[in-house]
Amino acid sequence: MNNYELMVIFTPVLSDDEFKSALKKYTGYITENGGEIVSENPWGLKSLAYPVDKKTTGLYWVLEFRGLSDFNEKLKIQLLRDESVLRHLLCKLDKYAVEYNAKKRSGVPTGTEKAVES
Repeated sequence: MNNYELMVIFTPVLSDDEFKSALKKYTGYITENGGEIVSENPWGLKSLAYPVDKKTTGLYWVLEFRGLSDFNEKLKIQLLRDESVLRHLLCKLDKYAVEYNAKKRSGVPTGTEKAVES
């Protein structure tokens, strides 16, 4: 099984309940197909760098999971079919990225934090 990171930008017109049900839908889809959720981080409403479908904001969601490589195409098809998804990005993580994400989640300094001036 490989490690992947999925970022999805949902349309900003979704209510909180619709957003949460969409998250459950995709986490359920991943686990039903033999995947394992490592971490989930809904960022919420953020500004987009450029307008997409005449929208300047979007609901961001980042998911780290483990799954089989042949599952990626099925997941991409589901994301493309969903009208509430503005954009998505699926990246395969190498061992260094997995280690970095684990350190970041546990609160261990990763060396990329900015120095705090006193």
